[in-house]
Amino acid sequence: MASVTQRGNRWRAQVYKKGHKPLFKSFLYKADADKWATETERAIQRGEFVDMSAARETTLLKALERYQNEITPQKKGKAQETLRIEAWKKGPLASRSLASIRGSDIAEWRDKRLADKKSPTTIRNDLAVLSHLFTVAAKEWGMEGLSNPVQRIKLPAAGRARDRRLDPKPNKEGKTEQDRLLAACEGRPVKWFALLVRLALATAMRQGEMLALQWENIDLESKVARLVDSKNGEARDVPLSTAAIAALQATLPPVPEGVMRLPPRGAVFDANTDKIVNEFRAACKAAGITGLRFHDLRHEATSRLFEIGLNPMEAASVTGHKTLQMLKRYTHLRAEDLAKRLG
Repeated sequence: MASVTQRGNRWRAQVYKKGHKPLFKSFLYKADADKWATETERAIQRGEFVDMSAARETTLLKALERYQNEITPQKKGKAQETLRIEAWKKGPLASRSLASIRGSDIAEWRDKRLADKKSPTTIRNDLAVLSHLFTVAAKEWGMEGLSNPVQRIKLPAAGRARDRRLDPKPNKEGKTEQDRLLAACEGRPVKWFALLVRLALATAMRQGEMLALQWENIDLESKVARLVDSKNGEARDVPLSTAAIAALQATLPPVPEGVMRLPPRGAVFDANTDKIVNEFRAACKAAGITGLRFHDLRHEATSRLFEIGLNPMEAASVTGHKTLQMLKRYTHLRAEDLAKRLG
Protein backbone atom coordinates (compact mmCIF):
# COMPACT_ATOMS: atom_id res chain seq x y z
CA MET A 1 0.00 0.00 0.00
CA ALA A 2 1.25 3.48 -0.88
CA SER A 3 0.39 6.72 0.90
CA VAL A 4 1.46 10.36 0.79
CA THR A 5 1.31 12.69 3.80
CA GLN A 6 2.32 16.30 4.29
CA ARG A 7 4.95 17.15 6.86
CA GLY A 8 5.64 20.83 7.16
CA ASN A 9 6.44 22.15 3.72
CA ARG A 10 7.37 18.73 2.30
CA TRP A 11 5.47 15.63 1.21
CA ARG A 12 6.44 12.19 2.55
CA ALA A 13 5.74 9.18 0.33
CA GLN A 14 5.47 5.79 2.01
CA VAL A 15 5.21 2.34 0.47
CA TYR A 16 4.27 -0.73 2.54
CA LYS A 17 4.30 -4.10 0.84
CA LYS A 18 4.08 -7.51 2.48
CA GLY A 19 7.40 -9.30 2.44
CA HIS A 20 9.26 -6.06 1.75
CA LYS A 21 10.66 -3.52 4.17
CA PRO A 22 8.84 -0.15 4.34
CA LEU A 23 10.14 2.54 1.99
CA PHE A 24 10.05 6.30 2.57
CA LYS A 25 11.07 9.34 0.58
CA SER A 26 10.39 13.10 0.92
CA PHE A 27 9.52 15.50 -1.90
CA LEU A 28 8.90 19.19 -2.27
CA TYR A 29 5.81 18.67 -4.44
CA LYS A 30 2.89 16.28 -3.85
CA ALA A 31 2.76 15.26 -7.52
CA ASP A 32 6.34 14.00 -7.33
CA ALA A 33 5.57 12.09 -4.14
CA ASP A 34 2.49 10.48 -5.71
CA LYS A 35 4.44 9.49 -8.81
CA TRP A 36 7.29 7.93 -6.82
CA ALA A 37 4.93 6.01 -4.54
CA THR A 38 2.94 4.61 -7.46
CA GLU A 39 6.00 3.65 -9.55
CA THR A 40 7.78 2.10 -6.57
CA GLU A 41 4.74 0.01 -5.62
CA ARG A 42 4.38 -1.26 -9.19
CA ALA A 43 8.10 -2.03 -9.43
CA ILE A 44 7.87 -4.12 -6.24
CA GLN A 45 4.87 -6.01 -7.63
CA ARG A 46 6.79 -6.80 -10.83
CA GLY A 47 9.88 -7.82 -8.87
CA GLU A 48 11.89 -5.07 -10.54
CA PHE A 49 12.41 -2.73 -7.61
CA VAL A 50 16.01 -1.99 -6.67
CA ASP A 51 16.42 -0.53 -3.21
CA MET A 52 19.02 2.25 -3.21
CA SER A 53 18.53 3.25 0.41
CA ALA A 54 21.68 1.44 1.62
CA ALA A 55 23.78 3.16 -1.05
CA ARG A 56 22.27 6.53 -0.11
CA GLU A 57 22.87 5.98 3.59
CA THR A 58 26.43 4.65 3.29
CA THR A 59 29.22 7.20 2.96
CA LEU A 60 32.37 6.42 1.05
CA LEU A 61 34.28 6.66 4.33
CA LYS A 62 32.08 4.00 5.93
CA ALA A 63 32.39 1.79 2.85
CA LEU A 64 36.19 2.19 2.81
CA GLU A 65 36.38 1.11 6.45
CA ARG A 66 34.31 -1.99 5.74
CA TYR A 67 36.34 -2.80 2.64
CA GLN A 68 39.58 -2.36 4.59
CA ASN A 69 38.38 -4.76 7.28
CA GLU A 70 36.78 -7.41 5.07
CA ILE A 71 38.46 -7.35 1.64
CA THR A 72 41.96 -5.88 1.95
CA PRO A 73 43.31 -8.50 4.41
CA GLN A 74 42.71 -11.21 1.78
CA LYS A 75 45.04 -9.54 -0.74
CA LYS A 76 48.75 -10.00 -1.37
CA GLY A 77 49.36 -6.26 -1.59
CA LYS A 78 47.40 -5.38 1.53
CA ALA A 79 50.09 -3.03 2.87
CA GLN A 80 50.10 -0.89 -0.28
CA GLU A 81 46.32 -1.02 -0.61
CA THR A 82 45.92 0.15 2.98
CA LEU A 83 47.92 3.27 2.14
CA ARG A 84 45.67 3.96 -0.85
CA ILE A 85 42.54 3.48 1.26
CA GLU A 86 43.84 5.86 3.92
CA ALA A 87 44.38 8.48 1.20
CA TRP A 88 40.80 8.02 -0.07
CA LYS A 89 39.50 8.41 3.50
CA LYS A 90 41.09 11.85 3.71
CA GLY A 91 39.84 12.90 0.28
CA PRO A 92 36.93 15.23 -0.55
CA LEU A 93 34.63 12.36 -1.58
CA ALA A 94 34.84 10.52 1.75
CA SER A 95 31.82 12.30 3.25
CA ARG A 96 29.64 11.69 0.19
CA SER A 97 27.20 8.79 -0.03
CA LEU A 98 28.04 6.02 -2.50
CA ALA A 99 24.86 6.72 -4.43
CA SER A 100 25.76 10.38 -4.91
CA ILE A 101 29.21 9.86 -6.42
CA ARG A 102 29.13 10.30 -10.19
CA GLY A 103 31.58 9.74 -12.99
CA SER A 104 32.07 13.51 -13.19
CA ASP A 105 33.28 13.51 -9.56
CA ILE A 106 35.85 10.82 -10.32
CA ALA A 107 36.93 12.64 -13.50
CA GLU A 108 37.45 15.83 -11.50
CA TRP A 109 39.55 13.90 -8.96
CA ARG A 110 41.58 12.32 -11.80
CA ASP A 111 42.27 15.68 -13.45
CA LYS A 112 43.41 17.23 -10.18
CA ARG A 113 45.81 14.36 -9.54
CA LEU A 114 47.23 14.73 -13.05
CA ALA A 115 47.62 18.47 -12.49
CA ASP A 116 49.52 17.65 -9.29
CA LYS A 117 51.98 15.65 -11.44
CA LYS A 118 50.98 12.26 -10.02
CA SER A 119 51.97 9.43 -12.34
CA PRO A 120 49.26 7.79 -14.47
CA THR A 121 50.16 4.42 -12.94
CA THR A 122 49.62 5.73 -9.41
CA ILE A 123 46.27 7.24 -10.39
CA ARG A 124 45.15 4.03 -12.10
CA ASN A 125 46.10 1.98 -9.04
CA ASP A 126 44.22 4.34 -6.71
CA LEU A 127 41.15 4.15 -8.93
CA ALA A 128 41.38 0.35 -9.10
CA VAL A 129 40.80 0.20 -5.33
CA LEU A 130 37.77 2.47 -5.55
CA SER A 131 36.36 0.59 -8.54
CA HIS A 132 36.61 -2.74 -6.74
CA LEU A 133 34.91 -1.25 -3.68
CA PHE A 134 31.88 -0.23 -5.78
CA THR A 135 31.81 -3.67 -7.41
CA VAL A 136 31.87 -5.43 -4.05
CA ALA A 137 29.20 -3.10 -2.66
CA ALA A 138 26.89 -3.84 -5.60
CA LYS A 139 27.47 -7.59 -5.66
CA GLU A 140 27.94 -8.51 -2.02
CA TRP A 141 26.70 -5.70 0.23
CA GLY A 142 23.11 -5.57 -0.97
CA MET A 143 23.47 -2.44 -3.12
CA GLU A 144 22.42 -4.04 -6.40
CA GLY A 145 21.39 -0.79 -8.05
CA LEU A 146 24.67 0.97 -7.34
CA SER A 147 26.59 1.91 -10.46
CA ASN A 148 30.38 2.07 -10.61
CA PRO A 149 31.45 5.68 -11.38
CA VAL A 150 35.04 4.64 -12.12
CA GLN A 151 33.82 2.61 -15.09
CA ARG A 152 32.26 5.74 -16.55
CA ILE A 153 35.48 7.70 -16.96
CA LYS A 154 38.55 7.43 -19.14
CA LEU A 155 41.56 6.21 -17.19
CA PRO A 156 44.92 7.93 -17.71
CA ALA A 157 47.04 6.15 -20.29
CA ALA A 158 49.22 3.51 -18.68
CA GLY A 159 52.75 4.70 -18.10
CA ARG A 160 55.56 3.33 -20.20
CA ALA A 161 57.00 0.12 -18.86
CA ARG A 162 60.35 0.65 -17.20
CA ASP A 163 63.24 -0.52 -19.33
CA ARG A 164 66.15 0.27 -17.01
CA ARG A 165 68.89 -2.33 -17.13
CA LEU A 166 72.40 -2.45 -15.75
CA ASP A 167 74.81 -0.82 -18.17
CA PRO A 168 77.35 -3.45 -19.31
CA LYS A 169 79.81 -0.84 -20.59
CA PRO A 170 82.78 -0.35 -18.26
CA ASN A 171 83.66 3.08 -16.91
CA LYS A 172 87.14 4.61 -16.90
CA GLU A 173 88.17 2.24 -14.12
CA GLY A 174 86.96 -0.75 -16.14
CA LYS A 175 83.95 -1.35 -13.87
CA THR A 176 80.44 -2.04 -15.17
CA GLU A 177 77.35 -0.91 -13.29
CA GLN A 178 76.93 -4.41 -11.90
CA ASP A 179 80.52 -4.41 -10.65
CA ARG A 180 80.02 -1.06 -8.91
CA LEU A 181 76.61 -2.02 -7.52
CA LEU A 182 77.78 -5.31 -6.03
CA ALA A 183 80.90 -3.69 -4.59
CA ALA A 184 78.74 -1.02 -2.92
CA CYS A 185 76.36 -3.69 -1.61
CA GLU A 186 79.29 -5.63 -0.17
CA GLY A 187 80.35 -2.48 1.63
CA ARG A 188 77.01 -2.04 3.39
CA PRO A 189 76.80 -2.87 7.12
CA VAL A 190 74.04 -5.39 6.38
CA LYS A 191 76.13 -8.32 5.18
CA TRP A 192 73.30 -10.35 3.62
CA PHE A 193 72.21 -7.48 1.36
CA ALA A 194 74.77 -8.17 -1.38
CA LEU A 195 73.68 -11.81 -1.38
CA LEU A 196 70.05 -10.76 -1.81
CA VAL A 197 71.01 -8.64 -4.83
CA ARG A 198 73.02 -11.51 -6.32
CA LEU A 199 70.08 -13.87 -5.83
CA ALA A 200 67.72 -11.39 -7.53
CA LEU A 201 70.01 -11.18 -10.56
CA ALA A 202 70.37 -14.96 -10.70
CA THR A 203 66.70 -15.94 -10.32
CA ALA A 204 64.44 -13.01 -11.39
CA MET A 205 62.52 -13.55 -8.15
CA ARG A 206 60.38 -10.72 -6.83
CA GLN A 207 61.51 -8.94 -3.70
CA GLY A 208 58.57 -10.30 -1.69
CA GLU A 209 59.24 -13.83 -2.93
CA MET A 210 62.82 -13.70 -1.71
CA LEU A 211 61.75 -12.33 1.66
CA ALA A 212 59.23 -15.18 1.99
CA LEU A 213 61.77 -17.83 0.95
CA GLN A 214 62.13 -20.59 3.56
CA TRP A 215 65.06 -22.99 3.86
CA GLU A 216 62.61 -25.87 4.20
CA ASN A 217 61.55 -25.19 0.60
CA ILE A 218 65.05 -25.08 -0.90
CA ASP A 219 66.73 -28.18 -2.28
CA LEU A 220 70.34 -27.27 -3.02
CA GLU A 221 71.04 -30.76 -4.31
CA SER A 222 68.24 -30.66 -6.89
CA LYS A 223 68.92 -26.93 -7.46
CA VAL A 224 65.30 -25.89 -6.93
CA ALA A 225 63.64 -23.32 -4.67
CA ARG A 226 59.93 -23.80 -4.03
CA LEU A 227 57.90 -20.59 -3.74
CA VAL A 228 54.85 -21.74 -1.82
CA ASP A 229 52.91 -18.50 -2.15
CA SER A 230 53.95 -16.28 -5.05
CA LYS A 231 52.41 -12.93 -6.00
CA ASN A 232 49.90 -14.49 -8.40
CA GLY A 233 48.74 -16.89 -5.70
CA GLU A 234 50.28 -20.02 -7.20
CA ALA A 235 53.25 -22.07 -6.05
CA ARG A 236 56.29 -22.01 -8.32
CA ASP A 237 59.54 -23.94 -8.56
CA VAL A 238 62.51 -21.73 -9.37
CA PRO A 239 65.60 -23.38 -10.88
CA LEU A 240 68.79 -22.32 -9.14
CA SER A 241 71.92 -21.56 -11.12
CA THR A 242 75.40 -21.97 -9.71
CA ALA A 243 75.43 -18.25 -8.87
CA ALA A 244 72.08 -18.54 -7.05
CA ILE A 245 73.25 -21.52 -5.01
CA ALA A 246 76.47 -19.71 -4.09
CA ALA A 247 74.48 -16.70 -2.88
CA LEU A 248 72.18 -18.87 -0.78
CA GLN A 249 75.01 -20.88 0.75
CA ALA A 250 76.86 -17.69 1.63
CA THR A 251 73.96 -16.58 3.85
CA LEU A 252 74.58 -19.53 6.19
CA PRO A 253 76.89 -19.06 9.19
CA PRO A 254 80.17 -21.00 9.07
CA VAL A 255 80.53 -24.25 11.00
CA PRO A 256 83.74 -25.59 12.55
CA GLU A 257 85.76 -27.98 10.43
CA GLY A 258 84.64 -31.58 10.85
CA VAL A 259 81.22 -30.58 12.19
CA MET A 260 78.25 -31.60 10.08
CA ARG A 261 75.89 -28.75 9.25
CA LEU A 262 72.29 -29.37 10.26
CA PRO A 263 69.64 -28.57 7.62
CA PRO A 264 68.87 -24.85 7.98
CA ARG A 265 65.32 -23.80 8.82
CA GLY A 266 63.26 -20.64 8.72
CA ALA A 267 63.49 -17.56 6.52
CA VAL A 268 66.58 -17.14 4.35
CA PHE A 269 66.52 -13.35 4.77
CA ASP A 270 65.37 -11.69 7.98
CA ALA A 271 64.35 -8.36 6.50
CA ASN A 272 61.47 -6.18 5.35
CA THR A 273 60.73 -4.12 2.27
CA ASP A 274 61.63 -0.76 3.85
CA LYS A 275 65.04 -2.09 4.87
CA ILE A 276 65.76 -3.29 1.35
CA VAL A 277 64.65 -0.02 -0.25
CA ASN A 278 66.88 2.00 2.07
CA GLU A 279 69.87 -0.30 1.61
CA PHE A 280 69.51 -0.31 -2.18
CA ARG A 281 69.20 3.47 -2.34
CA ALA A 282 72.34 3.87 -0.23
CA ALA A 283 74.25 1.33 -2.32
CA CYS A 284 73.33 3.05 -5.59
CA LYS A 285 74.41 6.40 -4.18
CA ALA A 286 77.73 4.96 -3.07
CA ALA A 287 78.23 3.38 -6.51
CA GLY A 288 77.31 6.57 -8.37
CA ILE A 289 74.37 4.86 -10.06
CA THR A 290 71.22 6.85 -10.84
CA GLY A 291 67.73 5.88 -11.99
CA LEU A 292 67.92 2.28 -10.77
CA ARG A 293 65.34 0.63 -8.51
CA PHE A 294 65.53 -2.74 -6.80
CA HIS A 295 62.65 -4.04 -8.94
CA ASP A 296 64.72 -3.26 -12.05
CA LEU A 297 66.88 -6.25 -11.10
CA ARG A 298 63.92 -8.45 -12.02
CA HIS A 299 63.82 -6.78 -15.46
CA GLU A 300 67.56 -7.39 -15.78
CA ALA A 301 67.35 -11.03 -14.76
CA THR A 302 64.34 -11.71 -17.00
CA SER A 303 66.10 -10.21 -20.02
CA ARG A 304 69.17 -12.34 -19.33
CA LEU A 305 67.05 -15.50 -19.48
CA PHE A 306 66.34 -14.77 -23.14
CA GLU A 307 69.93 -13.79 -23.78
CA ILE A 308 71.11 -17.25 -22.69
CA GLY A 309 68.63 -18.86 -25.08
CA LEU A 310 65.47 -19.69 -23.09
CA ASN A 311 62.22 -19.56 -25.06
CA PRO A 312 59.23 -17.54 -23.73
CA MET A 313 57.54 -20.52 -22.06
CA GLU A 314 60.76 -21.53 -20.32
CA ALA A 315 61.41 -17.97 -19.17
CA ALA A 316 57.85 -17.60 -17.90
CA SER A 317 58.15 -20.77 -15.85
CA VAL A 318 61.17 -19.22 -14.12
CA THR A 319 59.80 -15.70 -13.60
CA GLY A 320 56.20 -16.65 -12.80
CA HIS A 321 54.61 -14.32 -15.36
CA LYS A 322 51.13 -15.62 -16.21
CA THR A 323 50.86 -13.97 -19.62
CA LEU A 324 53.34 -13.44 -22.40
CA GLN A 325 52.27 -9.78 -22.50
CA MET A 326 53.47 -9.24 -18.94
CA LEU A 327 56.63 -11.21 -19.67
CA LYS A 328 57.27 -8.87 -22.59
CA ARG A 329 56.99 -5.83 -20.28
CA TYR A 330 59.84 -7.27 -18.21
CA THR A 331 62.06 -8.18 -21.15
CA HIS A 332 64.37 -5.57 -22.65
CA LEU A 333 66.87 -7.00 -25.08
CA ARG A 334 69.73 -4.77 -26.15
CA ALA A 335 69.87 -3.95 -29.85
CA GLU A 336 73.67 -4.30 -29.87
CA ASP A 337 73.41 -7.84 -28.49
CA LEU A 338 70.81 -8.77 -31.11
CA ALA A 339 73.04 -7.30 -33.82
CA LYS A 340 75.88 -9.61 -32.77
CA ARG A 341 73.59 -12.65 -33.03
CA LEU A 342 72.43 -11.55 -36.48
CA GLY A 343 76.04 -11.54 -37.67
